[in-house]
Amino acid sequence: MSNPTQSELDEYRDDARAWFTENTPKDPGFMLPLTFMEVGTQEQFDFLREWQNKVWAAGYLGSNWPEQYGGRGLPEVFQNIATKEMGRASGPIMLNAIGLNWAGPLILDMGTEEERARYIKNILSAEDIWCQGFSEPDHGSDLGNAQTKAVRDGDEWVINGSKIWTTQGNFAKYMILLARTNPDAPTKYKGLSFFLAPMDAPGIETTPIRKLTGEYGFTQTFFNDARIPGDCLMGEEGEGWKVAMRTLEYERGARGGQPGGYVMTYPDITEVVELAKTANYNGKPAIEDPLIRDELVGLLMQSRSLRLSSARTGLAPLNQDRPLSIPLSSKLASTEFMQHMAEFATRLQGTRAAYYVGDVDAHEHGVWQRGYLNSFSATIGGGTSEIQHNIVGEHVLGLPKS
Repeated sequence: MSNPTQSELDEYRDDARAWFTENTPKDPGFMLPLTFMEVGTQEQFDFLREWQNKVWAAGYLGSNWPEQYGGRGLPEVFQNIATKEMGRASGPIMLNAIGLNWAGPLILDMGTEEERARYIKNILSAEDIWCQGFSEPDHGSDLGNAQTKAVRDGDEWVINGSKIWTTQGNFAKYMILLARTNPDAPTKYKGLSFFLAPMDAPGIETTPIRKLTGEYGFTQTFFNDARIPGDCLMGEEGEGWKVAMRTLEYERGARGGQPGGYVMTYPDITEVVELAKTANYNGKPAIEDPLIRDELVGLLMQSRSLRLSSARTGLAPLNQDRPLSIPLSSKLASTEFMQHMAEFATRLQGTRAAYYVGDVDAHEHGVWQRGYLNSFSATIGGGTSEIQHNIVGEHVLGLPKS
């Protein structure tokens, strides 16, 4: 079905809409995460794992992935329709973010047939949760300076070191791991290798990290003489930097191939407009203040711009001069916008902004305050906004590195 007819697309849309209308859970009775980086309780984890498995089993997740690996082998347009209908029904997020959007596309792209057969289906079904072992406590955004070591010992690799900000590390079965296999390589980049590492190996421990929000979601991962099988190496020894850079292209949205769904929920700018109508500012509705109205219009324009930019990526004639400009800048633009919007919505509440989740007087249960605090993880993960500015400058605008 390489060229589906409009009738086939309409029928698929109707079926997807009916399924999500009937099956989307409305209120589980506890607070659901807004993003995959906020899954901190077993209750949240179990609920979202079951939801992802249900969506996949119904054929609305991974329908564009090959059938032999658990997908349906359909053109991507079908999965796009399913994801849109999922959003229309306000469905919960997909749990297995790093598996679906990082590891899965990477394995399909660069992995062996054995790796595809071993990992892909269970990524879609959420049977196997994945995490990412890139960042380290002492090296910030300098990924190339990773010091976690992997030493070959017969048919195994012995891992020592630590990774931090390991999202869902305490729930994960596998980790995409960047480790140093040759400390004497001519450059720091050539000494790195990439592993698909099991998290249940003896010597691997995770410690949950409590965030500003009071929630969990990240862990620090410790490797103490942890032994993983030799075939966990992806690609060749010393090629880790190349594989990691491809991974980051998926993480930053600069490369397609993801199986649909969404792992973060974004409030609509119209919700901020409604808040501005009801919030009190100097005895009047906030929206009547000219400065607030001016800032609100700016946010509306940014929101519209992001949507138009997303649509533009699929139109080749509009991307001839700088074909990667939108994909490479989308992570920076979208995460900074969401942070600005959440901060503005919180500020609109005046003194009520001091209330938080659980406070009876909190506006909408403190959703904007929680969203603002959590927005910092999105502007840091996948490369900080400062790193993203460098990427746009060097790879889009052609500016020198210094």
